Amino acid sequence: MQSYPHQYQVTGHSAPSGDVTLSAQGVIDLPSAPPVEFDGPGDKWSPESLLVGAVADCFILTFRAIARASHFEWVSLSCEAEGVLDKGDQGTQFTAFHLNAKLEVSAGADHEKARRLLEKAERNCLITNSLVARVHLNSEVMEA
Repeated sequence: MQSYPHQYQVTGHSAPSGDVTLSAQGVIDLPSAPPVEFDGPGDKWSPESLLVGAVADCFILTFRAIARASHFEWVSLSCEAEGVLDKGDQGTQFTAFHLNAKLEVSAGADHEKARRLLEKAERNCLITNSLVARVHLNSEVMEA
C-alpha cells in the first residue's frame, strides 16, 4: 500500500442536457444522470446510486482485508445497501445508510468470529467514515 495521503481524481463533463460523463485515468468512462426521483431517466448510475454503491463496495473490500488479516476463510459476501435521502439540518442530505450483508462460510466456520469481523468492517469502512468530509470548491467561468 502507498503511504498517505492518497489522492483520487475524477473529471465530470456535460453539455446543458444529457448525461454527465465521469472519467478517471485507467478506467472506462461512466455515464451518469439524475435518478427518477429527480426527474431523471432512471437508466444510468446517478450521484446518489454511486454514493450508495461506494458504501456497499467499501464495506465488502474492508471485510475482505480484515478477513485476510484475521486468517478467516469465507466463500462469498453480498451487501445490499440502502441510502436514505431526506431533508436535514443542512438541506437535502443522506441521513442514514442501511447495510444488509450476507456472508457465506464453509461448514464448521466460526460464526461468532464472522459476525465480529463484519461489525469491524462496518466500523472501519473509509467511505462511511468520510461522509462528513468538508467540500472545497475552486471554480472558473470561461467564455465558449
